[in-house]
Amino acid sequence: MALSDQMERQGTWLFKYRGILPLIIFVIAIVLFYKNETESKNWILKSEISQNIYELVCLFVAFIGFFIRVYTVGYSRPNTSGRNTEEQVADELNTTGVYSIVRNPLYLGNFFMWLGIAMLTGNFWFIISFTLFYFLYYERIIFTEEHFLKSKFEDSYLNWAKKTPIIVPNFSSFKKTSYNFNWKKVLRQEKNGFAALLIIFCLFDLGGEFVKVKHHYNIPLYIAGVASIMIYFVLKFIKYNTKLLQDPQ
Repeated sequence: MALSDQMERQGTWLFKYRGILPLIIFVIAIVLFYKNETESKNWILKSEISQNIYELVCLFVAFIGFFIRVYTVGYSRPNTSGRNTEEQVADELNTTGVYSIVRNPLYLGNFFMWLGIAMLTGNFWFIISFTLFYFLYYERIIFTEEHFLKSKFEDSYLNWAKKTPIIVPNFSSFKKTSYNFNWKKVLRQEKNGFAALLIIFCLFDLGGEFVKVKHHYNIPLYIAGVASIMIYFVLKFIKYNTKLLQDPQ
């Protein structure tokens, strides 16, 4: 089998099961985080204040990724930038807005979301390993997606790809989009990520406090986590029982 065919085959499989990556990261991160919390010598931040500040930095990094996703999804056209897993879908080629500065903004957003979680471990080598693994993992997926887009949009895709970076944004090439921001699409697609992000941070924080002698629970974080779960179920009910989140035909 030719290398290009092999990469496309691997990319198709990884695209279909790309939800596996977060689970792998989460399991490893939990183990390393627990090890740091139970063996204080492994954790360079000794004071409670410094640890809280670091946790906020991690949350900030994760939310950078989330807002990249929100911006991308909000300004993308219907049947593009979706959460489909069975096959590639693109009715149009997005080339303006965030897509004018980077070809894969959703994967860039995912990276920052999971980087924030990886940082919670406080393990430098895990953070480096995660970064390398992430881009090796998504390299195959991007290869497959770009093969699909090139086949469908031909010269339009090639001209856009020639001047637009794969993953590192070139802000100087930004081209304003003519589309309106679609809040309905954002609420439909990104409610999962918002709730999952806050729940994961809550679980890490609770786990860290559980193994300590003196507890300093992060109540605002827990409130935000509970609120995100409530918002998720409300939006899910609205999505499947009303037409409020449907786009106009």
